[in-house]
Amino acid sequence: MTEDRPPYPPFTAQTAAQKVQAAEDAWNTRDPERVALAYTPDSVWRNRDRFLTGRDEIVAFLTAKWERELDYALRKSLWCSDGNRIAVRFQYECHDPDGQWWRSYGNELWEFDERGLMRRREASINDVPISEAERRFFGPRPAHERGIDITLQ
Repeated sequence: MTEDRPPYPPFTAQTAAQKVQAAEDAWNTRDPERVALAYTPDSVWRNRDRFLTGRDEIVAFLTAKWERELDYALRKSLWCSDGNRIAVRFQYECHDPDGQWWRSYGNELWEFDERGLMRRREASINDVPISEAERRFFGPRPAHERGIDITLQ
């Protein structure tokens, strides 16, 4: 498999938005191996209070994440971009094994190499308990909702 992931930096508003949608689509597969291929082999992450290095740690982290975050559905929104960096806002919903639903709000800072692979990801995330009736996301984003910003609440 090729190690290139177009679009490549420097990003325009259009190519940054494509990168964000591609990330949302990949994460909504809940396939850790597939998701990890978008990152450099030595990619570094901060996810909440966890620090990861490399694809093997990313796969292990995502495998555990999606074992406890059931029916995970994510929405990402481009905040801004500059050169090889993109800032993203996101929200996702899931429920835990006890049936409690959660909406998680976050911001990510991304940095890419020249081949379009993410070499650095920093994520700050807050979780809010919600009822099942408060859910807004029911699986991957439908085509007719692409490009529509996510609401704050």
